[in-house]
Amino acid sequence: MERQRDAERHCVMPARPPMGRDNGGIQALDRAFLILDIIADAGGEAKLTEIAGIAGLNVSTCHHLISTLYNWGYVARGPNSRSYVLGSRILHLSAACLRQVDLPRRAQIYLDRLNDQTHEAVQLAIMQGTNLVNVLRRESRHAVRVDAGLGGKSNAAHATATGKAILAWLPPSELDRIIADKGLTAFTPQTITDLDRLKEELRIVRRNGVAVDREEFQPGVICIGAAIRDHAGAVVGSISVSSPLFRATDDYVDDIKRHLISATNELSSELGALGAVLGGNPKAIAAE
Repeated sequence: MERQRDAERHCVMPARPPMGRDNGGIQALDRAFLILDIIADAGGEAKLTEIAGIAGLNVSTCHHLISTLYNWGYVARGPNSRSYVLGSRILHLSAACLRQVDLPRRAQIYLDRLNDQTHEAVQLAIMQGTNLVNVLRRESRHAVRVDAGLGGKSNAAHATATGKAILAWLPPSELDRIIADKGLTAFTPQTITDLDRLKEELRIVRRNGVAVDREEFQPGVICIGAAIRDHAGAVVGSISVSSPLFRATDDYVDDIKRHLISATNELSSELGALGAVLGGNPKAIAAE
């Protein structure tokens, strides 16, 4: 819950910082963000001269700043081309911010259900930049259990089922960026530390709809994970179930997969995703 409160704090509108050269910031960025605020405060649409007047800028400087924002998609032309509106890139950022708050809240019921069905440890994970972060957990009800602690896995996306369930659906450039930043650390002798092998493993994840970590992060532990999608079909996180390896018979693992896929597909549908099949993307699977 503490991480959820952190996410909520991050999405609260902060006070507008003071303008000027003495605020420790970059003047051009201050002005650009002020322009976005002015458009938003005007109801989402404003003319160039209005923006320049409120911002205290000459029209030429204001136009150059707006042109840059336009090129990045943060500002767009209004209906009559004589005004400016907030661009679609703003929606992308706001959706990402809302997901940080909304996903843990919506996922709680599914983690509880999986915990009831399997009696094993259950985790919800997301990628924050290049870091893998566990944001919710439910502890195992067995006497012999797996530690499903929060945190501690920021550089282990390649070695965990939660991480591989997310990595499998990222654009190649994003996957390369994460690996370049975090590397392929060997946590156990079973950890995949070769990039080509990892990419083959991720192809298997896409084909099967689930990711499996069999002693890749922690000796004696198996973990099964599946991706969660939002209304745009983007992967926004994953849920996994962890068990000591000695309990993981084929039938036991199959039952976990069935419950897990059902939970992640239902949660994805609740978030607006369409066409979820076994936690996967049918188009991507067909393209393999």
